[in-house]
Amino acid sequence: MSSVSKGIRKVEVALRWDPSPLGSPPHDLDVIAATYTTDDPAESPAYLVHFDSRSPDGTIYLNRDSRTGQGFGDDEVMTLELERLAPSYTRVVVGVAIQQGEGSTAFGDIAGLGFKIREGHTELYAHDFAALSASTAATLAEFTRDESGAWRFRETVRGYDADPDAFARTMGGHGV
Repeated sequence: MSSVSKGIRKVEVALRWDPSPLGSPPHDLDVIAATYTTDDPAESPAYLVHFDSRSPDGTIYLNRDSRTGQGFGDDEVMTLELERLAPSYTRVVVGVAIQQGEGSTAFGDIAGLGFKIREGHTELYAHDFAALSASTAATLAEFTRDESGAWRFRETVRGYDADPDAFARTMGGHGV
């Protein structure tokens, strides 16, 4: 039986970007996951996972958290062990937000920006943020549990002009 028929089980969301030019403040981007229950599948997340946190049950966590984009490979990597989430959780929305220091930075100001979503060695989706150049935050993906209990993936690339806190409060709304 293929993993497709069993649904998505465990995914990684990997974000990369190039360091800021010499003499410029570093760019700090954060992957954020909002988890929703059957009772409130859109408006208020049951919990958020981002830098400095993990899900209460340990199923969603950051493997890597960069504050500068320096280094080789992916700069931020979040793992979602969807098959381990309690049945009361039916939706997970994943996004990215730029930590705003001095001034305002949009995705178009950051070189080498992109993300990949993969399950094992299979790439489910990749995006380069080119269509979101004026945004400061974006949703990337949505994972939903179907009636059989299997998790499904849907790309949801949408840009926002919001600080990380405001974005985290609104990223799961259906009408955005």
